[in-house]
Amino acid sequence: MTTPNLSEQEIIRREKLAELQQLGIDAFPAPLYPVNTTAAYIREHYKEGINNADFADVCIAGRLMSRRDMGKASFASLQDSSGKIQIYIKRDDICPGDDKTLYDIVWKRLLDLGDIVGFKGYVFTTKTGEISVHAREFTLLAKSLKPLPVVREKEGETFDAVTDPEFRYRQRYADLIVNPQVKDVFLRRTRMINAMRFFLNERGALEVDTPVLQPIPGGAAARPFITHHNALDIPLYLRIANELYLKRLIVGGFDWVYEFSRNFRNEGMDRTHNPEFTVLEFYTAYKDYQWMMETTEQLLEAAATATNGVNWALVDGQEVDFKAPYRRITMYDAIREFTGTDIEGMDEDGLRELCHRLHIHVEPSMGKGKLIDEIFSEKCQHHFIQPTFVIDYPVEMSPLTKRHRRQLGLVERFELFANGKEIANAYSELNDPLEQRERFEAQLQLMERGDDEAMFIDYDFLRALEYGMPPTAGIGFGIDRLCMLLTGQSSIQDVLLFPQMRPEA
Repeated sequence: MTTPNLSEQEIIRREKLAELQQLGIDAFPAPLYPVNTTAAYIREHYKEGINNADFADVCIAGRLMSRRDMGKASFASLQDSSGKIQIYIKRDDICPGDDKTLYDIVWKRLLDLGDIVGFKGYVFTTKTGEISVHAREFTLLAKSLKPLPVVREKEGETFDAVTDPEFRYRQRYADLIVNPQVKDVFLRRTRMINAMRFFLNERGALEVDTPVLQPIPGGAAARPFITHHNALDIPLYLRIANELYLKRLIVGGFDWVYEFSRNFRNEGMDRTHNPEFTVLEFYTAYKDYQWMMETTEQLLEAAATATNGVNWALVDGQEVDFKAPYRRITMYDAIREFTGTDIEGMDEDGLRELCHRLHIHVEPSMGKGKLIDEIFSEKCQHHFIQPTFVIDYPVEMSPLTKRHRRQLGLVERFELFANGKEIANAYSELNDPLEQRERFEAQLQLMERGDDEAMFIDYDFLRALEYGMPPTAGIGFGIDRLCMLLTGQSSIQDVLLFPQMRPEA
């Protein structure tokens, strides 16, 4: 086995491990330890002189975060999954006999900050009024062989906080230890997802699973990751969306299906993009995009309330209010409002010239839909701070969307924007298999022009549509971006436990 390059501190900790073993102490004992309380429960429920019997025999475990030795007694800070609590250790309580090895050698010299330790004792309040556990015994449960970054705290204030993103994102396990407030973001993320799942289940939606490995990367315009299936000897793609599979289920007779899916897009990375991300998509038969807007308002108000306790989020010092109703504006009106130009009726050459005048970089491979999307992205979307539905998109931008029932050249689609970011994308779904085939073929022409994000033709999906799909509304929510918004985070890496990073050198 290769010996790693160890720091002085790591060498010292390994020497302490060897000493513990010589003393007959297992530094990594069997996992069963009878924990019966948490730091948060003690702090919340203990009242001196009122319920002492409930706290006369507690067993708690966690990570040793600080220690103050005072000769024959010590104070320590223990951090478990719920927070921190003070531990008081008295030499004669831990070692009632003549042998003081456990306190003088093990506790004072061989244990380190970061070690996971269990304590049994009773709860009391110190002379300074701090609720603490008076330990009668302790047990080393796991020796920490790597020192934690040092974080100093005094009177509730933190000094030398660990803020380096390279360290925090690459070693999230250590980040969660030394920055326990980070955990709150992920607890709130879980509450948000649970609230969305409850909302859908309560209304009769069915949660399903669809393939991650797909023969066609369909349902979105994005560059896929490619892999190979050895047994079948065929290329496969990590899914870029689950839309086409969920719509197959609508064809099959389900009225309302949803999935929280992990999707993968082989594209750039920045503060709002990660190549692996979470999406909620759901599809409902016999509904349209107008119904979907009302449902989205209700869903997001519920999610915001579950995440924050209120129906708004504080982002960069500004309240973003998720209480319905939200503003609605058409795509053309948005571009007209923020560029002063009416693009309705413009052909591809006119749009390309407009991009040039607006100093928007575009590629020769971009068709009419991509050009409009670039104009909107560059000049409009960052203005939508409060939740806003941008509706009625040009048909060229939406190959899977039903044509508008009243406006020629448009489709029944909306995107929801908040804090200048896209949060959701929804359609009245195209269910005419002949028109869908034509739309796919138009995408194929873009692919031949060099657009590597154009959609593939999914012939099996076309076959499914030919059996007949009822009128359907569908939507996709970017869960990571929504979590950023509801928890007030400025980077997608802060709402992903393990964001993608370059390999270490």
